[in-house]
Amino acid sequence: MKKSMMAGALVLMLSVPAWCAEPATMNVWPAAPLGETRKFEPEKIETNKANVQILHNVFKPTLTIYHPPKDKDTGASVIICPGGGYSILAWDLEGTEVAAWLNDIGVTGIVLRYRCPTHKTADVHGFMPLMDAQRAISLVRSKSKELGIDPRRIGILGFSAGGNLAALACTNFDRRSYDAIDEVDQVSCRPDFGVLCYPAYLVAAKTEELNPDIRVTPQTPPIFFVHADNDGVSSANSAVMYLALKRAGVSSELHIYTVGGHGFGLRPTTRPVCKWPERCEEWMTSQGILKPQNRAPSAPSK
Repeated sequence: MKKSMMAGALVLMLSVPAWCAEPATMNVWPAAPLGETRKFEPEKIETNKANVQILHNVFKPTLTIYHPPKDKDTGASVIICPGGGYSILAWDLEGTEVAAWLNDIGVTGIVLRYRCPTHKTADVHGFMPLMDAQRAISLVRSKSKELGIDPRRIGILGFSAGGNLAALACTNFDRRSYDAIDEVDQVSCRPDFGVLCYPAYLVAAKTEELNPDIRVTPQTPPIFFVHADNDGVSSANSAVMYLALKRAGVSSELHIYTVGGHGFGLRPTTRPVCKWPERCEEWMTSQGILKPQNRAPSAPSK
């Protein structure tokens, strides 16, 4: 085995929460990823100067599943979309570290390796990251019984570009970005709730109006937002979508902190923004998401 491959494997092992055995991994697609024709360099992971593990050249989407300790398990689950400008994935900062936090509050964390690099377009049909996210939600819901999760408490959480992807999933569940290929695609791809952390690309830069692919309706699931006012990715992305949800009668929650910049993730600092996971846990509790799993999961929604 080459030294670089060994180093990459070690980094991935070190990202696993301490109480977990090696997490289970599922392919998002049953064969070759749908619609994929590109030729990529081999996938690789490296640690940058900010001590963030960066995943490059993702062309085979997967789900990495981290279960909480059994005595904490609430039955809720969250599909996690790391950010990276639809170019790379911030694998630990906005992926495995998030799964560890979710596990600590009794939630199964499922990290989505979605395809990148790719480019955000105005037309979501055939947009490969959204294809991967919609398929992932349906796949998790279709396997809820074997995964030990409640099919009616499956959320999606994303950071930056991953926040954009989560927003697309929350507002486009009524129209798949690809033609159904099997019975998994007959299962609903609607998230039951969303968490958007410093989401990008939600509003047009000049007008600060919602982009047309963010289709807020009364059926949009409730969403929790966190952003910093001094973020180079304007906090208007969160604020404008929050107001659209309010007008649609969708109960949501918005937190905009004065200082925090971009890409703060969950790593502790002295700034108030680092308390956002506590506020998010409170919100999930108020929404009934973290209730104990005291009954067998109901049948997956269609």
